[in-house]
Amino acid sequence: MSDFFLILMGFFIVVANIIGFISYKKKKNLYFAALTILLLAVLFGTIGGVLALFVIRDAFAIFYGMQLGYYLIINSVIVFLIAILATVINKFNNRKM
Repeated sequence: MSDFFLILMGFFIVVANIIGFISYKKKKNLYFAALTILLLAVLFGTIGGVLALFVIRDAFAIFYGMQLGYYLIINSVIVFLIAILATVINKFNNRKM
């Protein structure tokens, strides 16, 4: 049973990153991609928690959704930090010329 939830967690993380990448390609804005992943953390955390409640049928299964949301929030923070780093490098390179 735990293997199923680990695979589901990996699937949700990959899907959130793919959707974030697609939003980056459309808007050309890393900050928007980080916001998209942050919003998907709430959505996928809720979906994972509800799915765990239906499969396990225990009130403590909701913590699976919280754990999934936590990993996606960490993922969003990493994308946000990369966006800040890319902005700083871009400003530094443009100022130097």
